[in-house]
Amino acid sequence: MSRWVWRTAVAGMSAAVLVACVNTTQTGAVGVNRSQLLLLSSAQVDAMAVQSYREELTQARSKNRLNTDKANLERIRKIADRLIPGVAAFRNDALGWQWEVNLETREELNAYCAPGGKIMFFTGIITKLKLTDDEIAAIMGHEMAHALREHGRERMSHAYAQSAGINLIGAVTGMSQGTGQLLQTAAQVGLSLPHSRGQETEADVLGLELLARAGYNPNAAVTLWQKMAAATGGSSGSFLSTHPGSGQRIQSLQAAIPRVMPLYEQARRQGVRAPAVVPRT
Repeated sequence: MSRWVWRTAVAGMSAAVLVACVNTTQTGAVGVNRSQLLLLSSAQVDAMAVQSYREELTQARSKNRLNTDKANLERIRKIADRLIPGVAAFRNDALGWQWEVNLETREELNAYCAPGGKIMFFTGIITKLKLTDDEIAAIMGHEMAHALREHGRERMSHAYAQSAGINLIGAVTGMSQGTGQLLQTAAQVGLSLPHSRGQETEADVLGLELLARAGYNPNAAVTLWQKMAAATGGSSGSFLSTHPGSGQRIQSLQAAIPRVMPLYEQARRQGVRAPAVVPRT
């Protein structure tokens, strides 16, 4: 490849990256303001997320594990009803997402919100940690924040960019497959993992605001992670982990809580209640 072609290719990739750097949400009271690399469209990512979510629902239903715990299903759906209106503080279009809230009977301490508002909780995280409604709301707000910030789309875009960049460099330099693999590993450690920690921190603070706007006590995010640390032995803080350690996370949450407490106090004064209808299956 000639030097001119090489420069043209690099310039083209750079221009594409600049065009794709946007901020998916408004800053809110917590001030989340970071440009994001988004090379894939929301429609592409949402379609893949919906397919994956439907497959999980089908598998859970076939094993008689979907929405069998009626009491906790009602709890999480009522909590979602209160949290969802608050998404307008970050992006109005999310009010029109086809939100769904389901509960799978599984022992794992896990929950997620897939792109487009597809929420899934596992019973284990509720029952093993003996969560209060405020603590459930803390988990749900955090997971909703990942969807609002389109962190899944962002991670996929970074992976796409890394793959394209490594292939281009390999074609130009004629590097060996082994060298290319080393470069890919370096890119993962140097870019993907630290960025994932950043996404988790964003979701923590944005989730706090969703929590407060819905009239749930933001301090529940601290007690939640204290319970999680006790249940897991606080072992999530290794260097290569994509999640901050429990101690670090608790400190960051405690520092952010004063910014959202006025929203919580206002919501309590106004007697925030759940809306009548939220789309779900």
